[in-house]
Amino acid sequence: MKDIVIIGAGGFGREVAWLIERINNESPTWKIKGFIDDNEQLWGKQEDNYKVLGGTDYLKKCGEIYAVCAVGSASVRKRIVSKFQNSKVKFATVIDPSVIISDRVQIGEGTIICAGTIITVDVKIGNHVIINLDCTIGHDDIIGDFVTIYPSANISGNVLIGGETELGTGMQIIQGKEIGTNIIIGAGAVVVKDCIDSGTYVGNPARKIK
Repeated sequence: MKDIVIIGAGGFGREVAWLIERINNESPTWKIKGFIDDNEQLWGKQEDNYKVLGGTDYLKKCGEIYAVCAVGSASVRKRIVSKFQNSKVKFATVIDPSVIISDRVQIGEGTIICAGTIITVDVKIGNHVIINLDCTIGHDDIIGDFVTIYPSANISGNVLIGGETELGTGMQIIQGKEIGTNIIIGAGAVVVKDCIDSGTYVGNPARKIK
């Protein structure tokens, strides 16, 4: 089994620990060494039976080890990951055993795909993407680096999603639309037109509010 740490000791970090345990129940793969979190008040405490070992500076001293960044904010996740560009930390991709996924899907490093998600054919998923519970990803979609897709989001086919974008819980994108970089699509929004300009889009149909 390979040693792994989870960056982020919050609620989603604990969910990722559970995801890794589910992987191990199917095929022993990972030994969870603990959490990494820059909140000093958490250091030394137990979160779901795993110790918070220290902050990102601690991880830099660990030598060769696998990590996964369980931080929902796309911009914060990118900032954290950038600290390890020249380190011996390797970023693992973890996929819940319940995920239905075609063998014609490309997935980058450090990506997390949670339970109940379905990903169909000829999809390209970038590095350090989070796809949360019960999402659907349609054919020929391209998802950029550091995208966060919150639970129960539905993305139709031939959709292009730029990097560092966040797609809210239960939102929907119809076929063939483009979502730009650094965009937030609010919970429950329905995207029927391209959303190119950076900002926040909400409603049905989705409109930019800021």
